[in-house]
Order: sequence, then C-alpha cells, then structure tokens
Amino acid sequence: MRWRRKRRRARGNPNPAGDYAPRTAWGSGRGALNYSSFVFMDVDGDGKFGKTDRPMGGIVVRAFDDNGAFLAAVRTNNGGFANFVMSAKKHRAVLRRVGTYRFSVSVPKGWRVSTGNEEQSLRLSKLSGSPAGLVGEDLPAMVGLSPARFVRGITEADATLSVLGKGRQLETRELLPGDFLVGLNADADTLAISRSGLDRRLALSPYPTDLGFLRPDAIAADAALETIGFEAVTVLPFQKIPSGHAGLEWRNFNALTSQYVKNSEGYLNGNLSLGHVAYTSSGHPAEFARKVPFGFHSVMLTAAWLASEGEVALVESWLGDELVASDEIALSALAPIHYAPMLKAVTRVRISTKHYWQAVLDRLVLVR
Repeated sequence: MRWRRKRRRARGNPNPAGDYAPRTAWGSGRGALNYSSFVFMDVDGDGKFGKTDRPMGGIVVRAFDDNGAFLAAVRTNNGGFANFVMSAKKHRAVLRRVGTYRFSVSVPKGWRVSTGNEEQSLRLSKLSGSPAGLVGEDLPAMVGLSPARFVRGITEADATLSVLGKGRQLETRELLPGDFLVGLNADADTLAISRSGLDRRLALSPYPTDLGFLRPDAIAADAALETIGFEAVTVLPFQKIPSGHAGLEWRNFNALTSQYVKNSEGYLNGNLSLGHVAYTSSGHPAEFARKVPFGFHSVMLTAAWLASEGEVALVESWLGDELVASDEIALSALAPIHYAPMLKAVTRVRISTKHYWQAVLDRLVLVR
C-alpha cells in the first residue's frame, strides 16, 4: 500500500500583502480570556504590592453571579492569579453572561486582609470585537494577605518573655513550665526571654516563630550571624545541593526555583527571595553538617504542598555523637515558620517529616 502525504494548505489570504493588514471586521468574539484575581503575601503589611511582597499560591477565590449563585472556586497559581475563564461563546466558561459578579477570597485562619477587599463585585458587559465578547469594568483589585504572627516554644522553668517594637516594650508575659503560645501584633520586631541560663534576644520575622525547647546557653544577641541562601547553588531551575556549598556537607537536599513545579504552593510561599530554596528530596530525611562545630541560629521552614498542611517536621541537632536538641515543628504551605533554636555548637542537623512530605528551607542562619 502506498501512503500519500497530504499537503498542508495555508489558511487565509494567499496574498502576502494581506499578512499584516489592519483588521476591519470586528465581529463578536468567539475566544476566551482569563479574568483574574491576584493575591499577594503582604510581608510588610502596608496594603500595597511592593518590592518586599510576593505572589501567593494556593489561595481559594470563589465566583458568584448577580443572583448570589456559586459558580466556581479556583486556587491561585504560582503567579498569584486565580483565573476564571470568560467567554460569551464557550459553554464551559465560568463567566459567560452580562451581569455583576462577586469574587470572594477565602482568608486563612488568623491571617489579616491588609487591603480590606476580600469581597469585590464587578460588572461584565458585551463588547463586539473583543477576544472573549465580554469585558469587565475593571479587573478585581489586588488582595493582600498578612500572615498570622505568634511565638511558641517549650520551657522547663519559669521565665519572662518580653515583646518589643521599635525599642518600646509592647508586652510582658510570665512563662510557666510547659508549652507556651503568644500572639504578636504587627508592630512587634524583637523578642527577649530573661532567666538565668535561658536569656536570649531574637529579631522577629514577619512570620510565626517557633523557639522549640528553650535550652540553656543560647547564641548571644551580638553574635556574628551568617545567612545561607541557595541562589548560588546553580543557575538552573533545579539541582542537587553539592557538598561544599556554604562550607557544609549536604545530604538529600535539592535546590529549586518557585516556578519549577506547577501549583507548588509551599515552594512559592516559602521562597523569601524569589530565587532558590532548598527542600528535602522526595520528602526523605536530609542533613547538613560540618566536622568543625558551628552555631545553628535559625531557619525558615515551610510545607511544600497544601495537601500536607499541618505536616510535622522533626529537627534533630548533634554535636559529634551527642543529640543536643530535638524539636517538632508544625508546618504550613501558606507561609514559613521561623524556627530559632539558637544552638551555640552543633556538627550535624537532620530534618525529616512525620509523613515524608517535602519540607522547604530558606534563610538558614549560622554562626561560624
């Protein structure tokens, strides 16, 4: 049997002079567009999308028609956009008719809407010649979310916890032996704990803080701290972290960009620099180490996926063969938690997760 290859004919005007001619017939649009709601993490809490802020992934946005009927729920993608398909002709489009639509952002528990606009209503109208046949009076305004802030930890002795902001004491709490959890307001920037042997001072991040078990002889407030990032690992979007990075030995850690994995909420939300982060490869235990002791001050930890929200990380620190610290840290894919054990001398740190979901690391702070 002889097979004949069919020639592919060029569609449209065969005359090259018409290849780039201005359009003259503006009929009804038969295509579709994304009508998008943008959600960002408002790190500084000022209600504006600024240079310190970044897009948020995994946030649910719901659309309702002008009768209040629910139409669809969409999660924001790696760019922070919840995309609702708009088209006057496509039957599967969410937004198909003229009318006023309400867009509602689902706010995570404890978080604050810094822009005050989690509910927005906008009208869609017909426009002949537009790509989708419909246009909005505007796009939904950007919605900023600021994370819940608190400090938690465990102490085996009485201690005094002080919260400061801009050099002013905001709150003082007497801690009793056992677990403690203290909410932080937006102005809090420094935490101090006073008690003989447990004294420590910590610059607070915009995120929740977990001190773990309060151990004596913490790193001094005036120690020279070094922040380890992962941008220098590779120019590629993804790579195994090699031994020698930042002078440490690495096992089962990879580095990637927030855009490397599609719909990777924690890889995006836990990426503080919009560069590279580290994560535990395939969710298995991973370690960084050095023969010469170093101080383990803190690290930002995030769950990689919303499907693992509430996963528990176990962080174990050794000095030689001695286990000097072991803390369990509850993780979220929405924002990192600032784990700050402030250990003066360790040689190896092991990070694992209870159910073997990936843990994301950024801003590892050490004392050489």
